Amino acid sequence: MTLKAVKVFSGHQELLESEVCDVLVVSTPNMTHYRILMDIINYSKPHHVLVEKPLCTTVSHCKEVVEAARKRPDILVQVGLEYRYMPPVAKLVEIVKKGSLGHVRMVAIREHRFPFLVKVNNWNRFNINSGGTLVEKCCHFFDLMRLFVGANPVRVMASGAIDVNHKDEIYDGKVPDIIDNAYVIVEFDNGSRGMLDLCMFAEGSKNEQEISVVGDVGKGEAFVPESIVRFGTRQAGRDGVRTLKAEDHRIKYDGLHHGSSYLEHLNFLTAIRTKGEKGPAVDLQDGLISVAIGVAAQLSIEYGRFVTIQEVMDEIKN
Repeated sequence: MTLKAVKVFSGHQELLESEVCDVLVVSTPNMTHYRILMDIINYSKPHHVLVEKPLCTTVSHCKEVVEAARKRPDILVQVGLEYRYMPPVAKLVEIVKKGSLGHVRMVAIREHRFPFLVKVNNWNRFNINSGGTLVEKCCHFFDLMRLFVGANPVRVMASGAIDVNHKDEIYDGKVPDIIDNAYVIVEFDNGSRGMLDLCMFAEGSKNEQEISVVGDVGKGEAFVPESIVRFGTRQAGRDGVRTLKAEDHRIKYDGLHHGSSYLEHLNFLTAIRTKGEKGPAVDLQDGLISVAIGVAAQLSIEYGRFVTIQEVMDEIKN
């Protein structure tokens, strides 16, 4: 088999003008998403797009992308919130959607993990580039909360700090300003509540993510990377809790996201091949709201109070 030479471009504009492809994946640093997405969406020839999370680093930029895409019904834009596809998470979503837990009242997500990895030019060490830890890292979890409760966020309260990581690092004379731990409470418009417990200096954990969803009928839990799901009902009690191994045999190599990135790409490909009949599984509105919750959480830490989603959407900062 003869391998064709790989084409290299100086930037996304040159790639667009080459017209060598009609599907693009945007996996550049967060602060570049807005400009690249706007150029792709507004380009004369349609290109379907999968953009890595977060959609953009600010709510205003997210809203501009959403509005631009509305004018282009000929393209499909999917947001890379791939935690939905982790096998244990996907199984828990399935259990919730079937109504096995009843009306979901509480969602608790714990991520205890290692510090942020080193990335190109250390761009992820600063809020101005990443949107802040609660946007960059935690938009995944806010998206899952919304998915589990089936409602939209109303207000957010957070407490967080820089306590351990990156304090001895200096880049161009500047010390990183990204928080490394936080608690976040999210209230939804159906009365449900979500809580995030984030720690990025907790390498001594068996599971990186632990997710608990509690309804008025039962409770479900997912553990990553153990890929274990547990669920039971109030009526059956402790002895009735079921435990199962959640696996997806399409995954041949787990990677850092436990195979979810691969499954996400399969989903994106299916959406394109079916001409977007059902739209992308994770659309621009999902991306916008996940960023809005993260921004509200960052501002809540700064202001020391609840921040409403309406404030963030209206870009009121006081």
